[in-house]
Amino acid sequence: MTILDRLTGFASPAAALRRATQLSDSGKPAEAFPLMAVAARAGIVDAEYRVARCYLEGSGVPPSRMEGARWLLRAANHGSADAQALLAALYVTGLVTPEADGKGTLSEQLFKRDSSGKPDFTAAFDLATKAAEAGSATGQAILGYILTSGPKAMRNLDAAHHWYEKSASAGCAEGCLGLALSLARRGRRENRVRIADEVRRAANAGLPTATYLLAVLTEHGLGVVRDLAAAAQLYQAAAEKGLPSAQFRLGLALIDGGLFDHDPVAGEAWMRRAALAGNIEAAYLLGDRYVKTQPPDFAEAANWYRRAAEAGHQAAARALASLYLTGNGVAEDAEEGTRWLRASAIGGNQEAQIDLANLVLGGAGEPDDRASVAGWFEAAASSGDLIAAFNLGLCFANGVGVRQDQGQAAQWLRRAAEGVAEAQYMYARLLQDGRGVAADPMQARVWFARAANAGVLDAKVALAEMLLNGRGGARAPETAVQLFQQAADDGHAGAMFALGALHGTGQSLPVDQTAAQKWFAAAAGRGHGQAQLMLGRYLSKGLAGERDPVAGRLWLERAAAHGINEAADELAEFPSG
Repeated sequence: MTILDRLTGFASPAAALRRATQLSDSGKPAEAFPLMAVAARAGIVDAEYRVARCYLEGSGVPPSRMEGARWLLRAANHGSADAQALLAALYVTGLVTPEADGKGTLSEQLFKRDSSGKPDFTAAFDLATKAAEAGSATGQAILGYILTSGPKAMRNLDAAHHWYEKSASAGCAEGCLGLALSLARRGRRENRVRIADEVRRAANAGLPTATYLLAVLTEHGLGVVRDLAAAAQLYQAAAEKGLPSAQFRLGLALIDGGLFDHDPVAGEAWMRRAALAGNIEAAYLLGDRYVKTQPPDFAEAANWYRRAAEAGHQAAARALASLYLTGNGVAEDAEEGTRWLRASAIGGNQEAQIDLANLVLGGAGEPDDRASVAGWFEAAASSGDLIAAFNLGLCFANGVGVRQDQGQAAQWLRRAAEGVAEAQYMYARLLQDGRGVAADPMQARVWFARAANAGVLDAKVALAEMLLNGRGGARAPETAVQLFQQAADDGHAGAMFALGALHGTGQSLPVDQTAAQKWFAAAAGRGHGQAQLMLGRYLSKGLAGERDPVAGRLWLERAAAHGINEAADELAEFPSG
């Protein structure tokens, strides 16, 4: 600071402000600030506001949000509409947080730390109202925003539109953008051209969000002539200004082609920038890209899924859960996987709800999950979702989250049976056994047939048994054998055992002990206890010509482990040692 500047500061605060303004306009903020501070301490409102801006912007002085807000408050209390508007904006964004003193007024120690907090719409509303009524176009735009997006009790879309119009008419870029969005909410086609004009005014003033929205309008020809090349340039401009949504759209366009030449490497780079800036959809899609690479990079996918999931992206949480449950890219952790699945399900992701329900029906999850699962399914089932109706039927059948009730299970399974093959099979079982409904073998046979035709292996075997025994209608042994053969070929252990039994007894098939032992061995290898018993007998006694007491004893022991008493009795007859 020169001697003249020091003397100016001593002579008059007003003169200090004039000299500070000259220095600031000449690009000498460090020399301007001490003189600005002299004028501010003397209570000159414009100087107080300017000092606040210096602290907030780090112009001529180290940046300090706390000091900037303190000086803004002084200027606002002295009637500066500009200070009121800017302070309202800081409250709306949560960059400063006011505290109330004993009288409910703002104290001088309002701003304790330079960190972001929750928005304070009440304080912002009061300040924005004062600024708007004093003619501040910025204050009018902020007031319009509060009336549009603040707490429900504060919202008044008509009043917001009024303030946006006043702000836009004064040339405020934020007011132009707010007016465009307000017009869009009114949904009138005749407003499209005006919406585009207001967005363009805001974009021309340098607002990145407006530039992005103008790109959207230009891409789709809404209120402007459709021009893909111009839209591409606008997306690029908004992305380069750091707008995450524009970076995301630019990345997609480069990956997919269309607006830009196909350039997946550049596209992924922009997607990364968007994701790191907080665009959760970009993070989720990056995770998907790494899952689908050849070979998949599950570890990298997990990083991006986690970033999106922690920000509340439901599909990302479900995808991350899948990685934990399978151990792909992360250490296998059923508890962590279930936690993320629960987060996705609670957020409303129906696929996650079904996944969690399957875990719960299988005995996993926490006690609270059971009630949640039943509630989700009941809501969806009542609106006509057949898959939900099927799962709700299982909940009632097994007492998961609700009191076990076979009647309710039958009702929901019957509803689901109109379109879900597994429900057709389950409902047929209830009809066959008379659980929750009156026993009706004829109808059971009908529903088993529908499920079998849809490819349900258990239904094929159940239908084959009814056809073989003549339950629910005439006997059809040849058809029964065909169904057993189809199910056995598809790996159904029960069907394999049935074929072994039919060959062994000569019922509906020629007696063929070798074939019987082959089928018993196939079923036994899949854990079928009765087949293990029969294979143990065949091998122990050489019923198919091949006698192997050691192997026979082993299979009998396995059958006994399944709780089959006959196997235990036969083992007792084996010679010791």
